[in-house]
Amino acid sequence: MNKVFYMDMLANDLVPLELKSVEYLLPVHEVQLVTYLKLSGKKLGLLLNFNVDVMKNGIRRKINGQL
Repeated sequence: MNKVFYMDMLANDLVPLELKSVEYLLPVHEVQLVTYLKLSGKKLGLLLNFNVDVMKNGIRRKINGQL
C-alpha cells in the first residue's frame, strides 16, 4: 500500500510551508516538514504556527542538508 503526502503550501516553488495552529509545536510536526523536504528534494522549509501572540515566535526553519 502506497502512502500519499501533501504539503500545505509551496512558496515560489522553492520553500515548503507546513502550517499549524496548535498550542505547542511537537517534534512530530518538525519530522513531518523534514519528510516533505526529503521527498521534494527542497533544501529549506518553514514550520509556521499561527496560534501565537507574536508570529515571529511561531516560525521554525528546517534545512535539508546544507544550503
